Amino acid sequence: MANVIKLKKGLDIPLEGQPNARTIDAAACEYYALVPDDFHGIVPKVLVKAGDAVSVGTPLMCDKNNPALRFVSPVSGEVSAVTRGERRKVLDITVKSDGQMTQSATPATKPVGDLSADEIKELLLANGLFMFIKQRPYDIIATPTDTPRDIFVTAWDSAPLAPDFDYILAGREADLQTGIDVLCKLTAGSVYLGIRNGSPIHIKGAQTVAFEGRHPAGNVGVQIQHIAPVNKGETVWTLNAFDLLLIGRFFRTGKLDFSRTVALTGSEVKSPCYVRTILGARLDSIVGDNLIPADYHRRYISGNVLTGVHASEHDYLRAYHSQVTVIPEGDDCHEMLGWALPGFGKYSASRSFFSWLAGRRQYRFDARLHGGERAIIMANEYDKVLPMDILPEFLIKAVIAFDIDKMENLGIYEVAPEDFALCEFVDTSKLPVQAIIREGLDRLRKEMN
Repeated sequence: MANVIKLKKGLDIPLEGQPNARTIDAAACEYYALVPDDFHGIVPKVLVKAGDAVSVGTPLMCDKNNPALRFVSPVSGEVSAVTRGERRKVLDITVKSDGQMTQSATPATKPVGDLSADEIKELLLANGLFMFIKQRPYDIIATPTDTPRDIFVTAWDSAPLAPDFDYILAGREADLQTGIDVLCKLTAGSVYLGIRNGSPIHIKGAQTVAFEGRHPAGNVGVQIQHIAPVNKGETVWTLNAFDLLLIGRFFRTGKLDFSRTVALTGSEVKSPCYVRTILGARLDSIVGDNLIPADYHRRYISGNVLTGVHASEHDYLRAYHSQVTVIPEGDDCHEMLGWALPGFGKYSASRSFFSWLAGRRQYRFDARLHGGERAIIMANEYDKVLPMDILPEFLIKAVIAFDIDKMENLGIYEVAPEDFALCEFVDTSKLPVQAIIREGLDRLRKEMN
């Protein structure tokens, strides 16, 4: 039986648009893209040009500082474009699919149990699957030459409107088990699997730990701190169960399959559900015509409302996302004295509006900030929603000042930007808290290396 850890702090944001337990196929999609900005910590070097023929698994780019770390095409077809921005920054590499899914993968020649750690790493690198493994500290793609102290897998997403892991993983236990067997080869320590308390997921070879509580209880960073915290000089690897499915599927079948079940959510979606698609697909193929009629602007988000990427319907599903959210933009709303009204139909985490008297209900959020950035207010807001043994307000101030000693003492090595998403949501100062943490981690990594 799994150990159960109960978390008291956190916040579940009551958004409209929770997906129903129904799965449909995405509309036909002609273009797929790989976006270098998804892979933090690398310097992309493009390996293809427009017009090149590619198969599933053909490297599209690599890390200039570590050429063995490759990023591959999720479909077969022809490279349509390599889009660049200012100073020739690579924005995306687009592939026009031929619908054939021709493979160029290098399969394993032996069962997982007979492979060494080095052989597994070579297969993951050669087939573009290593990109799904991240590390703490710094929340970047793991360094292949390192041996992690432990590996943490989360099979629970507690974010607003997040996909249900239990629903998506049902019937895919063989792939998940193979993935765990692969991870066990990569560390001399333990492989931990974090699940929701009551989840039916049962996997051998990993230490299963159940969590109970509000968001961010499903964040791998929160789970790490309550299982085995990261100390200075230690490295742990992390990934979620959806990405582990891709790894397990490859080692079980010998074929690369980047298909993914995505939750289509949000108050603008007519019938929220799950959609079968492929990594890198265009968002309009996932959304289709499943939106309510409207004459106002909408915000498309690859991911959830707290940590997702602002996109348009013609952008692409990002590499680590299993959710697409559509909400009103809110740029057509003009409220006089909106903050001074009773707000019976508005949500407030601090109960500033009388809507809390109505009990549990769901709200239709838009993308407005409802205020501008101002001086940081030490009101203990962050601590109420962050179930980690750190002092978040003091850590933010240390990061802004770039006081390395204080950052280390306050737990910078244990956190990632996503852990502070709720802090950013409840912050009356309207600070870009996630961006501050990201910049602090990047500067610290540069300083230490």
